[in-house]
Amino acid sequence: MKIVSWNVNGIRAIAKKSFFSDLEHLGTDIICFQETKAQDHQVAETLEPLNGYHIYSNSAERPGYSGTAVISKIKPLNVTKGINTADHDTEGRVLCLELETFFLVNVYVPNSGSELKRLGYRQHWDKAFFDYLKNLEKVKPVIVCGDFNVAHKEIDLARPKANYNKTAGYMQEEIDGMDRFLVGGLADTFRRLYPDETGRYSWWSYRADARSKNIGWRIDYFLISESFLSSVKNAYILEDITGSDHCPVGIELKS
Repeated sequence: MKIVSWNVNGIRAIAKKSFFSDLEHLGTDIICFQETKAQDHQVAETLEPLNGYHIYSNSAERPGYSGTAVISKIKPLNVTKGINTADHDTEGRVLCLELETFFLVNVYVPNSGSELKRLGYRQHWDKAFFDYLKNLEKVKPVIVCGDFNVAHKEIDLARPKANYNKTAGYMQEEIDGMDRFLVGGLADTFRRLYPDETGRYSWWSYRADARSKNIGWRIDYFLISESFLSSVKNAYILEDITGSDHCPVGIELKS
């Protein structure tokens, strides 16, 4: 089984590019999208050309903002939206598919903002989301993927010293939030398989030709319950696929 995660930065905008041919090229069983920037009916209309996929979405109350969606060739046992916490469930940030042997959670973690105005909120979110995942784990293992809006270690961004404790996405409070996931029983699939691989990023600013210069950040992840880690055959980053300021990331599970 192949699963891909991709922050599309507007699903209606990316659909006008090479999006559908890219999806066909990916050849995956399940694709999780973040930052759809569309309401549920708009997501459904945009993805209507796809054949053979079940389509699910969770949109923000605010139009044109945030939002997640999943397309799956496998019909899930159950689909839920949000983390059952009123303070965190108005922005369409979590979509969970229950499959036979695991939960697949698609997440778009809040950005702390250019002036760090949401850093405090982000800390509350990280804790609430961790608790949500641990509750799921009581039932069966969890695979959680998406845009976590944080580079975890120096190896995960091109310019760590220039950004540490100065820039959203590399604040110590955000790093602590990622530490909680990893110390708390979830494994970073890419980094477990490729612990020393440098220059591998999933997001680049649109400014200053950052992508062509590979001045990027690895902020898109697949985390998996430690008990299920042996099921992962491979993890990968698809830097060559464009259309968004993020590229897709993915995992392949053993049959």
